[in-house]
Amino acid sequence: MLGIFILIGMSWYYMAVLMSMNMQPVAYWSSLDILMLFIMWLIMMAGMMLPSALPVILLVEQINANRRSRQARYSSTLYFIGGYLLAWTLYSLVITGIQYWLHTLSILTPMMHSGQNWFTSLLLFLAGAYQWLPIKQSCLRHCRSPLSLITTHWREGNLNAIKMGFSHGQYCLGCCWALMALLFVLGVMDLFWISMLTLVVLIEKLAPKGDIFGKLLGLVLIAISLIMLLANS
Repeated sequence: MLGIFILIGMSWYYMAVLMSMNMQPVAYWSSLDILMLFIMWLIMMAGMMLPSALPVILLVEQINANRRSRQARYSSTLYFIGGYLLAWTLYSLVITGIQYWLHTLSILTPMMHSGQNWFTSLLLFLAGAYQWLPIKQSCLRHCRSPLSLITTHWREGNLNAIKMGFSHGQYCLGCCWALMALLFVLGVMDLFWISMLTLVVLIEKLAPKGDIFGKLLGLVLIAISLIMLLANS
C-alpha cells in the first residue's frame, strides 16, 4: 500500500512544483498543449481524489490480505485503484475538451480561469445547486459508506476488481464533478484553491455531518453567485 501514498505524494509534487513549469499561459493551442492539459487534469484528479478514497482502498486491501493469508483467491488492490482512476481519467478527458472549447470562446483567460462574470456566476450557482440534488446526495451516501460497495459488487478476478474500482469511481465522480469544475472560477493551476477543494471533498466524504457541510457550502455558493449577478447588473 506504500505505492498509493507515493502516487498521491508525486501528484502533489507535480501540482506544487512542476505544473506551472509545464503549463504556461497559452493563447493559441497546439496538439501538444492539449495533451499536456489532459495530463495536468489527470494528475490533479489523482492527487485530489485518491486521499478521500483511501478508506475504501484500505478496506479492499484488508480483505485481499485476509484472503491471501488463507491462501484463497485474491486480486491485487492495484486493479481496484486502476479502475477507480479510470473513471477520473474519462472525466479528465471530457473536462480537457470543455476547457479547450471555453478557451476558443474566450470565456477562460490564458491563465486558465474565468474571464466572464456571467460564467463565474453561472458555475457558482450550478455547483451550489448541485449540492442539493438527489443524485449528488445518493452518490455522497455511497462514498461515505463504502462497505455497501464491497458487499454488493465484490466478485473474484482482476477484471472484476477493475470493474468494482470503476463503479466506486463513478459514484465519486457523481459526487464531486461540479466541485472540480469550480477550478475554472478559482484558477485551474492555483495550488491554494486546489488544496481547499481537496479539503472540501475530504470533509464531505469522511467527516461526521459531512453531508450537511456540503449542503451549507451549496447555499454559500448560490449566495455568492447571486451577489455577483446583482453587483454586475
